[in-house]
Amino acid sequence: MSVDLRLSRRAFVGGALLLALTQRDAGAQGFAGLGMSGNGFAPVVPGRKLVFPRDHGPHPDFRIEWWYVTANLTDPAGSAYGVQWTLFRQAMAPGAQGEGWANQQIWMGHAAVTRADTHRFSETFARGGVGQASVEASPFHAWIDAWQMRGPEGMNSDAISPLELNAAGTDFAYVLHLEADHALVLQGGAGYSVKSEQGQASYYYSQPYFRATGRISIDDKTVEVTGVAWMDREWSSQPLASDQTGWDWLSLHFSEGQKLMLFRLRRADGHRFISGKWFLPDGNSRQIASSEIAMTPRASTEIAGRSIPTAWDIAISPLALKISCVPVNAKCWMGTRFPYWEGPIHFSGSHNGVGYLEMTGY
Repeated sequence: MSVDLRLSRRAFVGGALLLALTQRDAGAQGFAGLGMSGNGFAPVVPGRKLVFPRDHGPHPDFRIEWWYVTANLTDPAGSAYGVQWTLFRQAMAPGAQGEGWANQQIWMGHAAVTRADTHRFSETFARGGVGQASVEASPFHAWIDAWQMRGPEGMNSDAISPLELNAAGTDFAYVLHLEADHALVLQGGAGYSVKSEQGQASYYYSQPYFRATGRISIDDKTVEVTGVAWMDREWSSQPLASDQTGWDWLSLHFSEGQKLMLFRLRRADGHRFISGKWFLPDGNSRQIASSEIAMTPRASTEIAGRSIPTAWDIAISPLALKISCVPVNAKCWMGTRFPYWEGPIHFSGSHNGVGYLEMTGY
């Protein structure tokens, strides 16, 4: 195949999964097939109002979708941990949903735990229509096999809180309780998130205000953990332009209570499409112009034959923000079918805090 399939999650992994499962020729379909036409699927257009709890559930008329949680945690001794829980949905074809094994939805789950000295991950796949994986909007319940993210009856749908979250691999497991006092936040313009100058876009909202408590087990040793978590929801039918080769994405929790989402989508010619949004502790937000954002790789790590920029300098002049981000563990390589780097970070400078970094296409 002439397309680099070294990618990750967020709507984008789903496109590569479609290609792998249907054995299509990706050569004319752009980056991992994600630049190919979304004809037959529902389009992403500005002005659509996101409604909850409806939009917590699946959108099978769109090709690609995910439910994604990252958590920055510490144990009683102060050791840092990271947790990832992801569920992807990918439609193999548009149209009415088939029954049972004729259903055209494919599901994929990723789970990981990270500590300074180790990074563990697991991956699982399921076919739609047979009860092995799905999402229900109300009461909220997302699952693939035994991995679950569930809200109780009476859950606050505007905050998607509280939630119980669990996953396990052969050498790790975790159970987390997530709770937030703030409403969900809409990324981009009222949930319409543009990904290229050509107009590719997704619907995108987040819950960056989760407080997290729970347990992590690694090699049968269990620790209690507390911290903060971030949930992302996106869906689209054509999320990328055909010439975009990968992305760098950050979700940051500031010690003063602010939150920041940044992403940088890269082209082979060196062009970068950058977007960001700043959220205050009271939930108010500000979209940041790309011209105001500087995302600069500062140090790289050699992993799996690739040079991955694992340390970054970030500057946003209108916010008087100038920080340096470093990983908890520079070897946070997700060696899944479509490998990528994702792990917890911490940052210092004009502001201090913790967050998560994802990088694909290297």
